[in-house]
Amino acid sequence: MNLGDLVSALNDFASLSLAESWDNVGLLVEPSPPHTVNTLFLTNDLTEEVMEEAVQKKADLILSYHPPIFTPLKRVTWKTWKERLVVQALEHRIGIYSPHTAYDAIPHGVNNWLTKGLGACTSVPLHPSTAPSYPAGGTHRVEFCTANTEHLDVVLSKFKDIQGISCLTTLPARVEGEDQTRVSLNCSQKALLEVVALLSQNSLLYHKTEILLLQKPLLPHTGMGRLCTLSEPVSLSDITERIKSHLKLPHIRLAVGMGKTLDSPVKKAALCAGSGSSVLKGMEADLYLTGEMSHHDVLDAVANGISVILCEHSNTERGFLSELRDMLAVHLQNKINIIVSEKDRDPLQVA
Repeated sequence: MNLGDLVSALNDFASLSLAESWDNVGLLVEPSPPHTVNTLFLTNDLTEEVMEEAVQKKADLILSYHPPIFTPLKRVTWKTWKERLVVQALEHRIGIYSPHTAYDAIPHGVNNWLTKGLGACTSVPLHPSTAPSYPAGGTHRVEFCTANTEHLDVVLSKFKDIQGISCLTTLPARVEGEDQTRVSLNCSQKALLEVVALLSQNSLLYHKTEILLLQKPLLPHTGMGRLCTLSEPVSLSDITERIKSHLKLPHIRLAVGMGKTLDSPVKKAALCAGSGSSVLKGMEADLYLTGEMSHHDVLDAVANGISVILCEHSNTERGFLSELRDMLAVHLQNKINIIVSEKDRDPLQVA
């Protein structure tokens, strides 16, 4: 498959517009065209050991969940390990693609996979994603009424000269027993300034003007983190064992909420793969599940009677790769070989 076609298909699988604004997602390293991809190599973290594995397995494109290029590179030399990754990728004609938080947000993504460790439950995003654009066009809606048709014709004609106006409509209206015309339009932030300046030339018209800030619609089942409601309450000790089994971990870290015990029931759990402090903070739940949280955020949760399970950052993400391989195989119609790294692992181990 041509690299361009594959990248388009990957973007269709999870729109990069869903990624957080601070993230660095998409095609990060591109060999000179034409570049054909026969083998797609999946990893959670692209380390030098994993890069060596990708070279040995003749990968043509690496999908690294975490972006190996995050902070800007000022040079590409053999001096630092991340620079060496770029050098090796280009020397061996291997592209690098990273989806990161786009995969966190999608309904069939990392956080959805993590919810399966809780058992039967329903879930909703903690921070829902919004559509990438305004469906009706424009960021603001301007509405006003007038009975002066002559002046209205002048205003409407001048509106036509303003770029960024859409959905301009006029409808008959009855206001305080008087027949009037109600005007409604959508406009961009820049056009709004021109619209307001035009309307302010007539004080009666201006004081009857309403300006509404439009909101992008929420996307169903899409967003950061998940609030999970279990079908049946489960003890904290049983939830702990379920999570260890799902993540294939012999150990996790557990902080028991104030006034709770291992026998306390868990009905609601808030979770976020990776580093979840900012996503989970302030959420009402019996349990927080994530990879890592700061010491003080754990103390805050415990003081509020919320238990915390920490599994180390990438342990809450890596297991998703096997599901991803199967989903991408279907999405790409089995046109390329997809393999999961065997060398990829969390850098922290229990000693």
